[in-house]
Amino acid sequence: MSDPAALGKLVLVVDNDPVFRAFVREPLERAGFDVFEADDGEAALDAASRRQPELVLLDVCLPRASGYEVCRELRDRFGDALGIIFISGERIDSIDRVSGLLLGADDYVVKPFDPDELLARVRTVLRRVSRPSVGSNGNGSAIGSGSADAELTPRELEVLQLLAEGLTQPEIAGQLVISPRTVGTHIQNLLGKLDVHSRAQAVALAHKMGLVSRRLDALA
Repeated sequence: MSDPAALGKLVLVVDNDPVFRAFVREPLERAGFDVFEADDGEAALDAASRRQPELVLLDVCLPRASGYEVCRELRDRFGDALGIIFISGERIDSIDRVSGLLLGADDYVVKPFDPDELLARVRTVLRRVSRPSVGSNGNGSAIGSGSADAELTPRELEVLQLLAEGLTQPEIAGQLVISPRTVGTHIQNLLGKLDVHSRAQAVALAHKMGLVSRRLDALA
């Protein structure tokens, strides 16, 4: 079903797999978005210079120029007026998601995913970039305006650390010996205190602020 808010919104899909581009394009166009495509990093930059999109769905691993390079260049050109969502089926660890968000992306989606989930994330990012947050990270990505004195409780810091290590909500509940519902409450509380909209953004901001350790030995 067409979404009135999507009409006239231009989305650039960047991926070197034509089957995947078609998979993404179909639900976007059905929702009312205007979609165009690029199959490598340099083609993406060229396409964006000819037709400035409102949002870019950007694969991380691309020929000619990586998704990270493309993201940095797009941020330099368009600032926070452009929504950028990384998509990856290879770079899927917590440290990859954190790196992508700190580079300036608004969200990071791991393949495989449901088309409805992608549409929801696209709409959320478009709403956010149309009303830029005061807490921009300087690269155009609004990852929150939290500060080191966000006054997280010791339990909230524990939950945030475990989120940063890539644990799911049930896994966190099991490790801390509390209910998943209680974990959810802690997550909502810390999102509010850090002034972010998603767990991935909370983790990115927490790393930037030094609230959690990277535990690189655990991610190796």
